[in-house]
Amino acid sequence: MALNLDSKKAVVEEVATYAAKAHSAIAAEYRGLTVTELTELRKTARETGVYLRVVKNTLARRAVAGTEFECMQSGLVGPLLIAFSMEDPGAAARLIGEFAKTHDKLIPKVVAIGGQLFDSSELSRLASLPTRDQAISLLMAVMKAPIEKFVRTLAEPHAKLVRTVAAIRDQKEAA
Repeated sequence: MALNLDSKKAVVEEVATYAAKAHSAIAAEYRGLTVTELTELRKTARETGVYLRVVKNTLARRAVAGTEFECMQSGLVGPLLIAFSMEDPGAAARLIGEFAKTHDKLIPKVVAIGGQLFDSSELSRLASLPTRDQAISLLMAVMKAPIEKFVRTLAEPHAKLVRTVAAIRDQKEAA
């Protein structure tokens, strides 16, 4: 179904608003996927906080113009779907990577993050980035470690004295 000018403007505006707020973007070729497979992918995308859209390349180029994903314009060739990570940078990469493992027709083409364009080989690296909650827990563990070590160091002389007195007591009771 052909889009009229107003529909095209609406699509460009919608994709541009998501592109302006997204952390990363993945463009993948979906040629050969069935409707049920695409529906499954869309459902998983909604659940994981990823904006997924099949959009014409000319409209996608207009939508990403002026955003940090402008670098993707040269890679938007062929039948592509665009996935924007809205919550954490690796969400779209995890979604596309996991789906591509079971559906060989989905081929990642372009990966963009922070205004830089990467080859599809960088998809697994982006997917391995921790989620926001994981990053916070890692940071807290790093911040907590020196304090824990300091407290253990302060408590050790007292614990050593108690162990020494207990050893002397046990030695006298055995004699």
